[in-house]
Amino acid sequence: MRVLVTGGAGFIGSAVCRHLVDDLGHEVVNVDALTYAANLASLDPIASSPLYTFEKADIRDRAAMDTLLARHQPDAVMHLAAESHVDRSIAAAAVFLETNIMGTATLLEAVRAYLDRASPERRDAFRMLHISTDEVYGSLGPDGLFTESTPYDPSSPYSASKAASDHLVRAWTRTYGLPCVISNCSNNYGPYHFPEKLIPLVILNALEGRDLPVYGDGSNIRDWLYVEDHARALVMVLTRGRIGEKYNIGGRNERTNLAVVETICTHLDAMRPRNASHRDLIRFVTDRPGHDHRYAIDATKTETEIGWLAQESFDTGIEKTVRWYLDNEAWWRPLREKVYGGERLGTLGETGSRS
Repeated sequence: MRVLVTGGAGFIGSAVCRHLVDDLGHEVVNVDALTYAANLASLDPIASSPLYTFEKADIRDRAAMDTLLARHQPDAVMHLAAESHVDRSIAAAAVFLETNIMGTATLLEAVRAYLDRASPERRDAFRMLHISTDEVYGSLGPDGLFTESTPYDPSSPYSASKAASDHLVRAWTRTYGLPCVISNCSNNYGPYHFPEKLIPLVILNALEGRDLPVYGDGSNIRDWLYVEDHARALVMVLTRGRIGEKYNIGGRNERTNLAVVETICTHLDAMRPRNASHRDLIRFVTDRPGHDHRYAIDATKTETEIGWLAQESFDTGIEKTVRWYLDNEAWWRPLREKVYGGERLGTLGETGSRS
């Protein structure tokens, strides 16, 4: 199988590419515009494989998408290219609308034209998986879980843009018959995570003895999913999911943000001890505008219909993640020094940029 992966130089996309090539022996065409959060070093483990090809292109560029689909003749598309950081969307929403909404629309039209020219056999076998987020559902109360039928209620420009892209995929499936499936995942973490997100930011700040910022009182809850578990799930949904359906993917690992930070500190105290506990670096900061209180995924449909189960608990996954950052400074140091140094993002009143 030849799979075209958009956003394959990003955090989740690179995990998908590595899994497809290293674990499954599939051909991969990685299409990425190489914006600030992309990092081709995350593909080093497969970069020399004859099964792997990289193409620099933007999903908003229709001509480029047409050319790449015609050139590589993929059997499937996995669409992960997106602007994804909530704080950045608060400060600068426009690029999220351009990439996540118009980029998805452009890709859908390119895939539609590609399939119109394809043989009946290729069209019948083709699948497109659109990878989305649980944030489209909004905020949960203290009880309950997000299911595939939970109404959409996005709170941030980021989640609104992803909700819009989900609706576009559904519309193109119903109107034009595109063979699409949608997945909605909980918060990912693990190796190769760009250091603006909570877990890598806390690890790297702690290593440098800097403050560990926790929004509000730290009681916001997220369901954490190890990225390599997610990559396995996505390929299984691509190949086994029913056209027109959506599948929730979650790790069943609910933790408050404060508990996540404290767990990281505990591991760092053991692996890289300092004179005092790393917990002494925790600082509570003004909460994010529109901060959803709780996310939690019901992954029953994916587990029973697709046959996927997460292999990592949060306890095993976070220990592996902390150890990976300690052992891979050569990967994160250039990002920390040249791309993002750990400053606060997403406060109201900023104009922001994508750099």
